[in-house]
Amino acid sequence: MSFGKDTFVLSLGGSLVVPDGGIDTRFLIDFNRFIRTQVSSQKRRFFIVVGGGATTRHYQSAAQTVRGEKIVDEDLDWLGLHATRLNAQLIRTIFRDIADHRVIKHYEIILKIDKPVAIAAGWKPGWSTDYCAVTLCQDYGMRQVVNLTNVDQVYDKDPKKYSDAKPLTEVSWKKYRAITGNTWTPGMNLPFDPIASKLADELGVTVKIMNGQDLDNVGRALDGKSFKGTTIK
Repeated sequence: MSFGKDTFVLSLGGSLVVPDGGIDTRFLIDFNRFIRTQVSSQKRRFFIVVGGGATTRHYQSAAQTVRGEKIVDEDLDWLGLHATRLNAQLIRTIFRDIADHRVIKHYEIILKIDKPVAIAAGWKPGWSTDYCAVTLCQDYGMRQVVNLTNVDQVYDKDPKKYSDAKPLTEVSWKKYRAITGNTWTPGMNLPFDPIASKLADELGVTVKIMNGQDLDNVGRALDGKSFKGTTIK
């Protein structure tokens, strides 16, 4: 099954849906309006992969606190996966009238999607929702992921640690992967995770990373215009 240039994979960061203060309904109201306008006026279609956000970290932290010892990575990942599925169900409910009734969470099955919106979540341990977004590109014949996160751009090093960190407008997969490394750990907080980056590099998928709070800027990226963010290809 293959979709055209008017279909986009959005990797919706959980930090936008559920930041530390709880579900951000203000953002979701704006996002709801934005997607519906894109569908109605631009005739665009979307696969929206939803992350776990603070829900993931709260459950992982609670498990470790109660158990009193380190939780194995597989169990931490399962907590994160179910957080993404809860958030994805919320997004599917918001778009109920224009979205496929199923949340995509088993990526070995390619579904026939007739609605303009499809919602996806995490699949299995070792896979982030970034990886799931790239897998959707592979399964449905697309070559671009628009990653909506809570940072404006990718930097050449961690700006929280290094005052001389420089923002990158465009970067190759080779250079980006040299910055982030090649190892995934549960709850990892990077603009785009290392395992997803490896697959995107292999498939020739372009990833555009930007702050999802600025939906006008997101619209410019979808239009193929200049936008504030980072393009990795």
